[in-house]
Amino acid sequence: MGLGKAQGFGLGLRTVYYPEILENQQPVDWFEIISENYMVPGGRPLATLDRIRADYPMRMHGVSLSIASTDPLDFDYLRGLKNLAARVEPELVSDHLAWTGVHGINLHDLLPVPYTREALDHCVERVARVQDFLGRRIALENPSTYVEFAGADMSEPEFLAELAARADCLLLLDVNNAFVCGFNHGFDAKAWLDPIPKDRVAQIHVAGHTSLETHKIDTHDHPVCDEVWSLFAHVRENFGPVPSMIERDDLFPPFEDLLAELQHMREISATLEKAESRQREPA
Repeated sequence: MGLGKAQGFGLGLRTVYYPEILENQQPVDWFEIISENYMVPGGRPLATLDRIRADYPMRMHGVSLSIASTDPLDFDYLRGLKNLAARVEPELVSDHLAWTGVHGINLHDLLPVPYTREALDHCVERVARVQDFLGRRIALENPSTYVEFAGADMSEPEFLAELAARADCLLLLDVNNAFVCGFNHGFDAKAWLDPIPKDRVAQIHVAGHTSLETHKIDTHDHPVCDEVWSLFAHVRENFGPVPSMIERDDLFPPFEDLLAELQHMREISATLEKAESRQREPA
């Protein structure tokens, strides 16, 4: 599988927008599904998914891989994921650098990882086993976090870079998460991006968040703010035409509003592409 560097702009596939998507062809290059929503034996979810998949490429994004947990890998879950991928034929399968439970208890949240050598070794081994089982490389997303572990051996970008190199996996760069974490932990999100290996980034997420006085929360229930658009432009300028999408998971606006955000993403990329073309022109 290639690194997915072809340009393209997508949306998260959500049930509230099924009518618009099924009624008319939409100006969306691809949709990303939440894998767990369709890991079912049959019924309306899969039937609707098949109808939409007939008209659009898709990508799969999971929330339950729990790659950093100390519990054994859940091969029942992985079999379901592999079967869904065979059905959908996605351009990419992704999840999060996080853990979601331990001792058999699912906490239904994406919990932070200590950026230590021990945790890195643990994640590298598990990613390699997951990829061997699925028969494909996966992409892991940088998480939004609200606390940091003491005693880290490296920064999060350094952890991600080493993980990608050693496990030969890909990365999903979430611009909003980088912005949220920068505010919560007091770092410059643009500088944070520098150690991320460009050749490993297979997809970009952009989303809105909730701003509180002391911290920001990655809620995906607001429009993308100007600061995150600015960071996306910086990412696009530095990482090139990576497939990019808008996430929305609550307080759903009219579908036209999401399409307008997607068009804004296209316009940012087109402006940068024109500037890059002028720079390449001979003097």
